[in-house]
Amino acid sequence: MPDAAGLTFAHLTDPHLTSLDGVRWRQLLNKRLLGYLSWRRKRRAEHRPEVLEALLQDLQQTCPQHIVISGDLTQVGLPDEFGEARRWLERLGAADAVTVVPGNHDAYVHTPWDGTYAQWAPYMQSDPAFRCASRAGAEMFPTLRVRDGVAVIGLSSAVATPPFMATGRLGAVQRGRLAALLRETGEQGLFRLVLIHHPPRVEDEKWRKRLSDGRALCAILAREGAELVLHGHGHYTAESAVARDAGGIPVFGIPSASAIGHRPDRRAQYYLYRVRRCAENWSVQISVRGYDVDSKCFVHRQERHLSLPAMSSTNR
Repeated sequence: MPDAAGLTFAHLTDPHLTSLDGVRWRQLLNKRLLGYLSWRRKRRAEHRPEVLEALLQDLQQTCPQHIVISGDLTQVGLPDEFGEARRWLERLGAADAVTVVPGNHDAYVHTPWDGTYAQWAPYMQSDPAFRCASRAGAEMFPTLRVRDGVAVIGLSSAVATPPFMATGRLGAVQRGRLAALLRETGEQGLFRLVLIHHPPRVEDEKWRKRLSDGRALCAILAREGAELVLHGHGHYTAESAVARDAGGIPVFGIPSASAIGHRPDRRAQYYLYRVRRCAENWSVQISVRGYDVDSKCFVHRQERHLSLPAMSSTNR
């Protein structure tokens, strides 16, 4: 494959963008009450609308070709929150230019698909060429969108959990479909970007917040391969790797996109990736953009470069 122009995309996560204005107490007669109290006591001071406005302005300047969001757009997963988040997504970009996967806050309690996630369906579903007519609702995952040689593979780890728990799970069906999808896109010579809310490695999160079938996911990634895994959930900068014979698969997590940063290490960031195929390798240029409290805008923080072996059916 000759050198290609490649794809520039932005990764942001955990915007917690909804306001909970007008929420009624009868809507909180379950685990949502704890989330609402947490929002009133702490989160509303940390997740700020002015930071999100600065983010939108900066994205208009950096002009990524695609944007990926790894979950937690809402606070407690109320239907009105999904509508508020949908309106924000429409400001962010067209549905074919923005890919979303849900997070644990979006799945705070069991809710009907039609009143919640269905509002985000255009931003989550696979490209028409890869969409299966028999799979709808939560069964749509894993999803596949191909953009300029990059296969964006979306996973849903969002499941309702008991109070004080924030674990995630893929389940055997989704994992099985993922294995086939990684194999097929690898054989096509695509750059495989896996997008998930929870960190894939169980070692990277507390037991009450981890991906419960993370070891099974990592075994699939190690066997079938992927070029990059992006996640959120932790609200801090995280870097690890899934071990693989051909070299580790880079795993990156980043802070919340809306955090004002009462703890400086958790101040809002997003990563801008430029992926290009160069001979037998993938070149990945990463620009870190972070919120600056003095200028009230996002600024360049760091630049780094990865060179990853291009995997295909001949070197798997």
